[in-house]
Amino acid sequence: MNLVIDIGNTSVKAAIFKGRDLVIMDRIADAGADAIRAFCGHAAIDKVIVSSVGADPSDTVAHLREAGYWVHDLTWQSKFPFRNMYQTPETLGVDRLAAVAGAISQFGQSTILVIDAGSAITYDLISKGVFEGGTISPGMGMRFRALHTFTSRLPLCNYSHNFRYPATNTVDAITGGVIMGLAFELNEYIRSIRKEYTDLVTILTGGDSELFTELIDDEFVTIPDLVIEGLNYLLEYNS
Repeated sequence: MNLVIDIGNTSVKAAIFKGRDLVIMDRIADAGADAIRAFCGHAAIDKVIVSSVGADPSDTVAHLREAGYWVHDLTWQSKFPFRNMYQTPETLGVDRLAAVAGAISQFGQSTILVIDAGSAITYDLISKGVFEGGTISPGMGMRFRALHTFTSRLPLCNYSHNFRYPATNTVDAITGGVIMGLAFELNEYIRSIRKEYTDLVTILTGGDSELFTELIDDEFVTIPDLVIEGLNYLLEYNS
């Protein structure tokens, strides 16, 4: 069985796969030896992939190798099932690379737009097996926190369906500004890409993907754990 360790900006996910079938997945306390051991239990792990956009994963990789596992530490120099047109591949987050790999594993040579809604929102375009690049913008939580942190009196707000536009109070003004701004951004981004690629497949993934489903007018598919699935695919691809 395969063990996937995904070290993100705000949490660590672990998953066990049997081939391409997900057996179990959960958030764990950290990427330390005890947390990983507790998650795996008595599972017969053969191979491991470690991906990190946060802390240096060296200690985690070293521990797993000392325990006797075959471990792949995912970096921009790993093998990928696509051509990468990014001019600075060493600065490209491995989570984005994993999401692209996951998209290709499911949709092959289609033209694919991956929208990953997490701490940041990334938009990545793949065309016929070529990663064309993408963009990064602040995530929903980051937008709410920025308005609160970088002003003197604006309160910290959260996602809500119930806001009035035009707003007649500050909470509605902030909520509407963030949510409607996201809706305009998402839909215009998809619309502009579809002008050139009429056969576009849009994938929505990430921690906020469920909230974003109500904001998109175009056709899309939701794959909440695309990065995890992509990491498992890359583990097989690199082993």
